[in-house]
Order: sequence, then C-alpha cells, then structure tokens
Amino acid sequence: MNPYQVLAAAAADWDRLAGLLEPASGRQLEARLQALRSAEQDGPARLRAAEEAARLLLEALPDAESGRLDDASGARFAGDPQDRSHLGFHADDLAVLVLDGHRMVGPVLGPIRARILAVPALDPDEVRLLGGDPGAAGLLRLTGPGGRLRLPGFQFGVAGTPLPTVVEVNTVLDAERDPWGVADWWLSANAWLGGNPADLLGAGRDGQLVDAARYLSEEE
Repeated sequence: MNPYQVLAAAAADWDRLAGLLEPASGRQLEARLQALRSAEQDGPARLRAAEEAARLLLEALPDAESGRLDDASGARFAGDPQDRSHLGFHADDLAVLVLDGHRMVGPVLGPIRARILAVPALDPDEVRLLGGDPGAAGLLRLTGPGGRLRLPGFQFGVAGTPLPTVVEVNTVLDAERDPWGVADWWLSANAWLGGNPADLLGAGRDGQLVDAARYLSEEE
C-alpha cells in the first residue's frame, strides 16, 4: 500500500467522503493526521502515521468507497512511497482539510497557499518577544507547515504593534472568516492600486488601501 497516495486521493474527493465517516472515525482520523504533520519529513514516524491514517480510512469508509479510493490511489500495488500525489493533491492536503478546515489545497489553491506562506511571518512567540500581542483583534493568523501558527510580518510595526491600517482593512474584509482570501488580497497585484497592497503600507496611501477594501466588500 502507498499510504501517501491513499491520503492524497481522499483529499481530492474529500467533499464527498467526509460525510461518510462516523464521528468516532473522524476523531481518530484527526489524531492520525496530526501525528502525520507533526512528524519529521520523510522520517519513519511520518510513514507510520501515514499508514495508520490510510488504513483507518479504508476500514472506516463503506466498502464501495474504500475500493474506489484504493483503486484511485494505486494502493493495491506496492508502488513507490515517494510518489505521493494524486490529481495534484498530497497527503498533507488532507490534514489541511480535516484539521484546519479550509480549502487552500490541491493543484489550484495549493500553490496560492504556498506563495502566501513564503512571505516573511512571525510565530506567536516572536510577536511576544517584540512586545506585541499575537491574539490582538484584526490580525491574519494562518496555519503553516506542521500546524504552526504564522502571522504575516507586514501586519506589524515597531514593538510588534499591529498597523492600524492593516487592522481596519482586515476587519472590513472579514479576515476572521476568510484569512487566506484576505492574505491573498494583501499579497497580490491590485490593478486599481498599482501594486501589492502590502507593499504600499506606510507609503502615504493607507487611505486608498482602506477605500479599496471597502469597495471590494461592498461589491461582494
């Protein structure tokens, strides 16, 4: 069995499969996926966690669905455990779907998540060391590799203080509901503003940033 492909195939079809698991199996899957992404990359503990999660899925799902998942992932064959993708999904994508509850995975949204997480960010301890409060209202909080909380660095001024414009924009765009979508807005080229909003902070255009966010919010 190639457990990574089993989990990747499950991620690709998770919208449908999630409703077929009993609550107890769902909780067990959460624990195994937490072990998967907490384990050292490519280490034996990670492979063991992947195998346990894959077996749980195949045993917990109805027979027809287990067979379909088994076939789709190539799990009936020994396979190469290094081949870990299925239709552009990966085993870690299932952990994101199940543990984090958002959909920034797969061949379309996964690269956007990777691009956002590549931006300089602080973890909660780093924010505290600067004298800031990582739990302050209006901040983007994103789950990074290993389930670690990451706060994009462009949000902070000196002493770890959240920038007022960032807090206002995040509130207008409802970052608490859709942190990844709001992060993508900050870090993507904006034709009306003529650049990435995050790059324009402190450049005398903060009012325009707020206006652009309000316009977008009203349009939606």
